[in-house]
Amino acid sequence: MIEPAIQHKINAWLSGNYDEATKSEINGLLERNEHETLADAFYKDLEFGTGGLRGIMGAGSNRMNRYTLGMATQGLCNYLKQNFPGERVKVAIAHDCRNNSDVFARIAADIFSANDIEVYLFEALRPTPQLSFAIRHLGCHSGVVVTASHNPKEYNGYKVYWNDGAQVTTPHDKNIIAEVNKITSIDEVKWETKSGNIHMLGQEMDEAYMAKVQSLSVSQEAIRNQHDLKIVFSSIHGTGITLVPEVLKRFGFTNVHIVEEQAIPDGNFPTVVYPNPEEKEAMTLALNKAREIDADLVMATDPDSDRVGIAVKNLKGEFELLNGNQTGALLMNYLLLAWQKAGKLTGKEFIVKTIVTTDLIKDIADSYNVKMYETLTGFKYIAEKIRELEGNELYIGGGEESYGYMIGDFVRDKDAISACALIAEMAAVAKDRGQSLMEMLVEIYTQHGFYKEELVSFTKKGQRGAEEIQQMMADMRANPPQVIAGSRVLEVSDYKHSTRKNLISGEESKLDLESSNVLQYLTEDGSKISARPSGTEPKIKFYISVNEPLASKEDFDAVDQQLNQKIEQILVDLKLK
Repeated sequence: MIEPAIQHKINAWLSGNYDEATKSEINGLLERNEHETLADAFYKDLEFGTGGLRGIMGAGSNRMNRYTLGMATQGLCNYLKQNFPGERVKVAIAHDCRNNSDVFARIAADIFSANDIEVYLFEALRPTPQLSFAIRHLGCHSGVVVTASHNPKEYNGYKVYWNDGAQVTTPHDKNIIAEVNKITSIDEVKWETKSGNIHMLGQEMDEAYMAKVQSLSVSQEAIRNQHDLKIVFSSIHGTGITLVPEVLKRFGFTNVHIVEEQAIPDGNFPTVVYPNPEEKEAMTLALNKAREIDADLVMATDPDSDRVGIAVKNLKGEFELLNGNQTGALLMNYLLLAWQKAGKLTGKEFIVKTIVTTDLIKDIADSYNVKMYETLTGFKYIAEKIRELEGNELYIGGGEESYGYMIGDFVRDKDAISACALIAEMAAVAKDRGQSLMEMLVEIYTQHGFYKEELVSFTKKGQRGAEEIQQMMADMRANPPQVIAGSRVLEVSDYKHSTRKNLISGEESKLDLESSNVLQYLTEDGSKISARPSGTEPKIKFYISVNEPLASKEDFDAVDQQLNQKIEQILVDLKLK
């Protein structure tokens, strides 16, 4: 039985100015009595969140389709007109490889143009970081990229950017949401394109972007010496294929092997379950090729090329996937060392990480006397920190544990294209020294401590799932653990209420960050556990970080086992397994 409120919405779609294909899809679900699917498609409106839209594609108010996208775009148009009165507003639009991404990008372009907004539309699929770059390069007021990042193939969405090339933050995010929520009917959307307002972007923008990426190179001599470094690259059916091979070639690498089975952009992602380099399964074909040719480095990007996963040979000579914390620590150490050697560290430079990213990066920054700032999860907050310090302090690089890195500030979002180039360069430097990247990482561990991280996710789908996640967070707030894995909990940080409480002294202090639904426990032995519901997926994530001193490379296996046992005990104590 369909609830009356949901049936009312279904009837409105069946009688409204929606196209026949949409009505036919809804009628098909009704005829097949697929009440659960219909309830999920209509029980709420697809939420325009602080980053934009994301949802399963299909007919319905809680689905990603031309109508939900159209209403969101009209709301954004209205806000841009209000915010920049008397100006000729300009926006840039890009899209990834997902099914309907090109269609959605064109619909958005048509609506912007119908609102007399100047549109710069990429002629074909392009990486998300290039959209961020184009906004700054063209002096646009805003931009959107049609993508659902690394979500499963059923999803699509779009992310909204502001005039600094970063995803929207306060107050614009909430103000845009308010304008979008005022659009209550598709009849309020201006659908009729004004083609004279739409301009296509192609190779000229590629060239401008790649020139900036090339400018990041700091070790050209090592690349000359190791130009034949064996690199395997996979774009996992996404946009990385458009630029990564060419950028590696321009950096000077001559021995790049593409995973051909994943090289053709395809929104069905036929060779993987999840198109996410964080997933071991998505890296299988790349790892097979690496073993076949005895590669030095494996890299893979997600569909919109803002994340990169890598694999290197471990101390036993076997290929091992590095997590986002390990790659981030390697990159930050590499950049800071290069800046130090070049005499460029003046005391005004800084790096940034997010609150759930390894504290090893802080230890590295401290060793170079470089400031490190922490932000909430999400690159829009890293970009916001750059904006805040612009003109006074100089950004070197930053990253987050979810495989996102941003080097230099010409892009204001995570950028897997430049990250691939710098990771390859770093591997060349290591090889020039007679090291592997893993040996370089172990060297960092001996200097700063062996940090090990684990991410545990629970997926809770649908309306009930969202309620379960909220209840889990409420229970943890009400009953914080006193001891975890035999170590006393010293501090509880509640980012939702912006408070940090010392459980020993009872003292409370204020957290100087925007409110976010994150809980974090710090224990006496330096372990850190964070709980955070995902903002873009029906998931709750637990981030676990443990550390121990590492005296030498020879002790690696023993300390690794010790850290694994500690993580295992934390999972048991928090009932996460």
